[in-house]
This record gives sequence, C-alpha cells and structure tokens, in this order.
Amino acid sequence: MRILHIFDHSLPLHSGYAFRSVAILREQRELGWETSHLTTARQGTCAAAEEEVDGWSFFRTEVAALSFVPGLGEVCEMAETARRIAAVARRVKADILHAHSPVLNALPALAVGRRLGIPVVYEMRASWEDAAVDHGSTREGSLRYRLSRTLESLALRGADRITTICEGLRRDIEARGIRADKITVIPNAVDTASFSFDLPADQLLRRDLGLEGATVLGFVGSFYAYEGLDLLIEALAEMLPRQPALKLLLVGGGSHEPMLRRLAADLGVADKIVFAGRVPNSQVQNYYSLIDLLAYPRRSMRLTETVTPLKPLEAMALGRMLLASDVGGHRELICDGKTGFLFPAGDAGALARTVEALLARRDEWDKVRKAGRRFVERERTWTRSVARYADVYAGALASGRTRNAFKDFHTG
Repeated sequence: MRILHIFDHSLPLHSGYAFRSVAILREQRELGWETSHLTTARQGTCAAAEEEVDGWSFFRTEVAALSFVPGLGEVCEMAETARRIAAVARRVKADILHAHSPVLNALPALAVGRRLGIPVVYEMRASWEDAAVDHGSTREGSLRYRLSRTLESLALRGADRITTICEGLRRDIEARGIRADKITVIPNAVDTASFSFDLPADQLLRRDLGLEGATVLGFVGSFYAYEGLDLLIEALAEMLPRQPALKLLLVGGGSHEPMLRRLAADLGVADKIVFAGRVPNSQVQNYYSLIDLLAYPRRSMRLTETVTPLKPLEAMALGRMLLASDVGGHRELICDGKTGFLFPAGDAGALARTVEALLARRDEWDKVRKAGRRFVERERTWTRSVARYADVYAGALASGRTRNAFKDFHTG
C-alpha cells in the first residue's frame, strides 16, 4: 500500500505536529507500508524541491506568488498545494492521499483525489477556526471564523475516512453531521522505548542552569497564550514567600515569550525563572530530569477543551510528577490523583495551592509516577495507535472503489 501524506510542516521544524508525523511514518514503515511525504508552502522557503531530513525524504511546495495577500493568499496556497499533490501522487503511484490538518491541506487533496480517482483520508488534529482564535487572527463567531468552520465541515464531508487525535475532536466532528462510523480516533502517544523512566538528574546541566539546591517547577513545550504560562509565573510569585527554594524552568519558546519575561520582571521573580530556550529533541530528556514537578496550566477555550496535548504523555513516560489544568484535553489523559493531578483552569491561586499540597506529600509521588508510566505503556504507545490506520485505509479504499464504480456506471 502506497500512502502519500500531506503535512502542513515537518522536520527540521520542531513542534508536536512534526513529532507526531514522524512517529506515524516510522510505525507505518514498520507495518510494511510505503509512505511518501509532502509539505505545503507553510514549511517556508526550502533549499530544494526534495529534501532529506534525519533519514526522511520530503517533497516541498513553493511559496505561492500572492501568498501574503489577505484572503487571496489562502486561495493561491491551496492551488499550489493541489498542483504539487497531483504531480507527486502520479510519481509515487499513490493508493491513498492522507491529508493532515489544517483544512488548507484537505481541500486540495480532495480535489486531486476526485480527479485522479484516489481515496482521501483527512486527519483533523485541531479545528482551523479555533486555532486562529488563539493566534489572535480572528475571534469566535466572526465572519472569518464561520467561513473557516464551513470549509472544515466541507472537507470532513468529502473525505472517504476521517481520523482525529482525541475524543473531544471526535465529538466535534460528529456534531457537524458526520457519521460516527466514518471517524477513527488515533490518539497521541509516545515511543516508550525512547523515554527512560526515572532518569537521574543531569547534575552538570543543573549547575549550568543555576538550579543547584532548588526545588524545580517546570514546563516543556511551546509558549503560546493558551498554555497559560502567565498563570504559572503568577503562582510562582505567590508561593515564593513560603517556598523560597522554588525555581521555574521553562523549556521551549514561542510568540508569548516576550510577555512572559515582562511579567516576570514586573512581579519581581525574574531571578527565579530560567528560560532555557528551545533545545534539540535528543537533549530534552536531560531537561526533564531536572524538574521535580511539571505543570501544564492550559486555559479553557474550545481548542484546549477538545484537543489533547502530547507533552503530558512524555512526562508520564519519563516518570515525572505532573499537574495540569482541568480542561477537557487534559482530562482525557490524566486521572486526577492516580496518574497526575488536576486544578481548576485559569486560577493561579488554585495552581499555587495544588503545587504546595503536592510538595508536602512527596511520599505519595512514587506510586503516581509508576501509575502514569503503566498507563502510557498500556494505552498510549505509537505502535498501538498507528495500528488503527489499517482499518481506516481499508475503509477508504473500499469507499473509493464504490465511488469510482458509481461514477463509471453513470459516465460509461
């Protein structure tokens, strides 16, 4: 079976999206499937039309000439994506087009699939319109928001099969009038063999970061508004008079970082926060090893209520203690008091109280950390998740044959 994957972006860019994509490709190759990989213009300007990164080959797409003109840019982008998909699909003799979010990938794939008679699987990892709200490019209920939601629903209706990453998104898709038997959840997961349980702290790195003797509260991920890292800094400021040994380690980066640095300075806690920046994926476990308690304070909005993140799974696989806000995406992953702890979203005071309560109950941590690791091993390995694509692709191929036979009958 030859599958052409269409991605928004890929390695060498680092993101949860890119890491999920590579995990899927790796496991599909293990199953004996032949995969090809195309990224759209959102990858940015690339050195060549075909690139190899970390042993993976990617077909790239040129940035369209009018891609920066509001409104017209998306149309030009989709036209260029369709042209590239058609050329690559013919070259690799694709049996299936597998388009991953956003909808700007799905609509061109559907157009090409119908023209070439290739079934299309659409993987909705998040809703485009809700992501746009978080980025600040629109607001919920605006004309752009409603148009984006209409396009998303159109793509979902047109796809032969749909996959998504969690139950929250599955419910959202069904609410759009899509048949339940057309949707399969392929949840985020981890490669447990790549995550060492209870890795000893990297003492040299601890010294280099100025964390010797500190109790380390930490976050690893992207610095976006919805992650609620401002709440984490406010909670730190509240706790320091009672917990003077606390320090906060923030690993990653993103558009919200300048605001976070200003907030730390305004609250007088900048000397208690280490902004480690983005680190190579091969080194991230060394940073995890320094963190006593990981915090994921996501704010409540449609995006966080429906979408599950990847980082808490990594934390559980590593055997780290974690607490998270009680948004829907976290509740799908964390059993409060058993594999981690939850606190009311948007409440810095509740976050501070939960941290201090956990610091006072360190004797219970070992049981929780082991339970988190067992949950990941039992439910959330990439091998287990990716195996679900077999039925998805079989259904898409059957649907495609039925559709093409119907078309042939009426045009013959």
